[in-house]
Formats: sequence, C-alpha cells, structure tokens
Amino acid sequence: MVEHMMASRMAGMKASEIRELLKLLDQPGIISFAGGIPDPALFPTADFAEATAEALSDANCAQALQYSVSEGYLPLRRWIALHMAGLGIPCAPDQVMITSGSQQALDYLGKMFLSPGDTALVGWPTYLGALAAFNAYEPYYEQLNLNGNRAAEDYRAAAQATGGLVKFAYLSADFSNPTGETVDRAGRERLLALAEELDCPILEDAAYQALRYDGAPVPPILALELAQKRDLDSCRTIYCGSFSKTLSPGLRLGWVVAARPVISKLVLLKQASDLHTATLNQMVVCAVAERAFDSHVARLRTVYGRRRDRMLAALAEHMPEGVTWTRPEGGMFIWVTLPPHLDGATLLAQAIDTAKLAFVPGQAFFADGSGGNTLRLAFSCADEAATDEGIRRLGVLLRAQM
Repeated sequence: MVEHMMASRMAGMKASEIRELLKLLDQPGIISFAGGIPDPALFPTADFAEATAEALSDANCAQALQYSVSEGYLPLRRWIALHMAGLGIPCAPDQVMITSGSQQALDYLGKMFLSPGDTALVGWPTYLGALAAFNAYEPYYEQLNLNGNRAAEDYRAAAQATGGLVKFAYLSADFSNPTGETVDRAGRERLLALAEELDCPILEDAAYQALRYDGAPVPPILALELAQKRDLDSCRTIYCGSFSKTLSPGLRLGWVVAARPVISKLVLLKQASDLHTATLNQMVVCAVAERAFDSHVARLRTVYGRRRDRMLAALAEHMPEGVTWTRPEGGMFIWVTLPPHLDGATLLAQAIDTAKLAFVPGQAFFADGSGGNTLRLAFSCADEAATDEGIRRLGVLLRAQM
C-alpha cells in the first residue's frame, strides 16, 4: 500500500457525511430530509432537451464537442454579467469565470490563498463543502461572528500565533447552508469593514441567493462594496454563483465574479486543473438561462416556499419543549438545536433504524467539531405528506429521548 507516501494534506480530508447520507434515498420507506438538493421533478427538462438538441445540431456540434477557453463560454459569461447587473453588480464578461460548479470555485480559492498554517474565518457552523475544500490546504479556522465585538487585531494576532495570516473570510450571506439564516445589511457592512482592516478577501458564496420566498432582499456583499468603491477591480469581495440550485446540479456549472487580477489567477488554476468546463454543458445552460431562468426560478420559489411553510408548521406542532429551529426566508434548510444532552449523530442512527427517517447531524458543519446537539433538515424534496409524517416521527423519537 502507498498511504505512507501521501501528502500531509490527506489527513484533513474526510468523506462527506451528506454524500454518504444521499445513498439512503434509494432505500424503501426512508423519509429523507438529508440531501440539500433540488427536486428533480422541477427540472426544466423540456427546455434542456431543446437546448441540447440545438447544441448538437450540425451548425453547433463542432463547437459544443470541442475544447474551449478556460474563462468559459462567452455568451454564458455575457448572460451572467447581465444577471449580476440586476443584483447591483455591473461587470464585464472578463470579470466572470465559469467553474465546474461553485464547489470548484471554493477549491480554487482555497488553493489560491491558503498556505499551511494560514487562517480562514468561517461561520460556526458553516458549509461542510467549504471546509472540505479548504482542508486540503491545511489552514486553521477562526470563528467569524458578525454579531460580536471581536477586533481585527485579535484575529490578526491569533493567526500570527499559529504561524500564518488571516487569508479570507468565507460565508454564505443568504439562506446559508446549513442554518438557512441570512446576514442583514448591517452585518454585511461590518464584514466589509473587518476585511478592510485585515486587508483580506471576502468569499461570498451565493449558491441560494435566488431562492427567496419572503422578506426584503439584501444587496450582495459585493454590491455593497462596489457602491463604496465604484470599481469592481478595486473590490476585495469574490462572488461565487451557481446554477445547481436553480437550473441543474448535474451539469456542474458555477461562476466567479471578481476583480480582473483575481480572475486572471483563477484562469491559471483552471488551466492547470481541467482546462475548461464542459463546452456542451455551458452552451446548454446558456440557452436555458436565456429563455427560462426567471420564470423557472419563480416556480421554484412558489413550490419550495410552500414546502418550507409546511415544515415550519409541522415543527411547531410536533417538536417537544426545549427544541428550537431557524425560520429561513429562503433556501433549502432549517437548522434545529436540541437540548445540550442530546447528540445528533446518535439520534440519526436511531432515526434510520426505528423511524425510517434521515437528516444531517450538525457536528460536521463546525470546524472545531462542536455542535453535537444540532441537526439540519432539508425541505426541498419532501412533499407535504412526507414532511408531516417525517417531522411527526422525529418528534416521537425526541420525546422518547427527553
């Protein structure tokens, strides 16, 4: 065996609990609130079929099946630039790069900024996939708490004590995975001020930004910074978008909007990694986005918003006293906090065995391994009957434990 020859970074890389739990979806009788995935019944399949046929027509197939530029398919980057302008972030196509899902963007950004021993500021909890992407570059993590009063100098001193620098702050500001919570405008402005003091980038993960069901939209962090600086090339915020939660996760398409010097370095990483994202996929998604993005997202908002409401109502009906949960304005997740003596991983084993119920234990979302008494529920794929029954089963299980 060759394990003894592997790089030290491999010690920090672990299997995704969520990917393992997705295997449960094929088991009969399991009600799953585990996978934070789109409902496949809502995919715009007719639009994709038409766009694929066009991309593979005699007029287009040579381009669709050929190598392409690392920056990405230009018509798609132009569409993204128009889309971003609608969010308050006017940009040029050369300030956009296409990635193979936003997960690839997180990997590239970790590779770009982190040296072993550097510090990344992340939420407690934060997106498990971001931790997995960053872990390969052997950072330390510090808790990013925008409601606290921790000074920039304290973050800087802690990073220096471990032999590195604060290299970036990472967060999902809208309907975050896993909590479903949204950072308000004041919190976003505090983060911008902190990043200025630390002279570090902000990685804005906007995977769920389009999925708002109620409440007033909050400008993206990059939009707030751009309003201050007036020039995207002077901004430190790096915006990571995705088509996975809106059009299709299987085609693996995301994008980065950032200052040109950042994009140029990302292009170098892309060239060294996979050369470019699949041309066919980019052409197909571009055509579907041009024709149907707004109308399709409107449909998703209606359906997912109704499912969120049903899960919140079921939680209010069935959860015992001492259990609390978030009330997200969008996204796909509700975060549940249990009494301190309960453990989400232990509860999951019992839930699968006795209640045919799956969810994600919360501990994996904490960089320090805390949060054992938390769990994440995804409502995007469960119909109303499954939601009612699944939450009822969870309530019965919790009452037995308490």
